[in-house]
Amino acid sequence: MIENIIQKDKELLIYLNNLGSEQWDSFWLTITNQFTWTPLFAFVLFLVFKQFGWKKGLFTVLFVAIIIAFSDQFTNLIKNTTERIRPCNTEGLKEYLRNFTYKPRGYSFWSGHASLSTTITTFMILLLRKHFKLIYLMILFPLIFGYSRIYLGVHFPVDVTTGYVSGMILGTLFYFAYLALEKKLGVRKW
Repeated sequence: MIENIIQKDKELLIYLNNLGSEQWDSFWLTITNQFTWTPLFAFVLFLVFKQFGWKKGLFTVLFVAIIIAFSDQFTNLIKNTTERIRPCNTEGLKEYLRNFTYKPRGYSFWSGHASLSTTITTFMILLLRKHFKLIYLMILFPLIFGYSRIYLGVHFPVDVTTGYVSGMILGTLFYFAYLALEKKLGVRKW
């Protein structure tokens, strides 16, 4: 059963990766860079401070820093435990993928890009949904970000999908932890 899933995962990766074309390569290389998303991050921070003020805004920023650190380290733990080789570095597979000079090292399962972006997105949507209805558009961030990893052949579809699922779970858990800590510390809008 696992072998069948792995085989289908490889086939889907080859199919999706080969849909790409040279005219789109620079776009997806830009999309996969975290710094490309800085305007989105700045806008979300603006919304946080606008809604919550400085005191609760700073509390939220510090909490997000904890989320990022935890998500990153948890992903590294999973990657170093599973040790799944990235598709772009896998002998017998990389020959079927489009060739990019961008070939990150490290392991593939699960996608840190997909996991972290979904964790932050889930957390922010839960936090701001009552105040800004358009915050739901933030869902596009992990979807596009995660697809860039498949396009570039650095993650399998299962890596990205699992990253999305882990991100939704972590984002939700962190949201409830945030509410509990906020209540315990008595953090209010200021």
